[in-house]
Amino acid sequence: MGEPIVNKVAKSPLINFDLEEWIPKGQRTLVDLSKWLEDGFLLREKPFREALKQEDWSIYQDHYIAINCSTDAILPAWAALLVTSYLEPFAKDIVMGTLEDLERHLFSKIIAELDTTPFKDKPLMIKGCSDPSIPKDAYVQLIKRLQPVAKSLFYGEACSSVPLWKANTKRESSS
Repeated sequence: MGEPIVNKVAKSPLINFDLEEWIPKGQRTLVDLSKWLEDGFLLREKPFREALKQEDWSIYQDHYIAINCSTDAILPAWAALLVTSYLEPFAKDIVMGTLEDLERHLFSKIIAELDTTPFKDKPLMIKGCSDPSIPKDAYVQLIKRLQPVAKSLFYGEACSSVPLWKANTKRESSS
């Protein structure tokens, strides 16, 4: 019989880092300010404040919230701040912007708080082709966070990786 098949990837010191494993669990909700505006465009302070008081904010319990306005209304800055003050006791996190802005914010926080100790002087594989809801910027932020501690960085899968960076090597110049 021939040599036994050896899984070289499994025996490799390479650490796989999959951003899918870091997606925060929880409902994402877009709160549209236009629903409290007259004809979706005009903010009248007294009716606006009254409508916010009547809202059942508990429906946003443990949601990740993006506050936005779907119309071209010109709103005073305090409008979103007032809505935030009602959401704050219930929501897990709140941003001003789109749901995509919310995802960028969530991943930015996760990556900023990432303990890089386990990755010190290790070769790292950043898994590619992950969940499309993961913002592309998350990968940029991840590289910035891991490069100072890693031995090397790759992108993709173990069977078809792209080398990105290696410690103590000179970068190729384009001149």
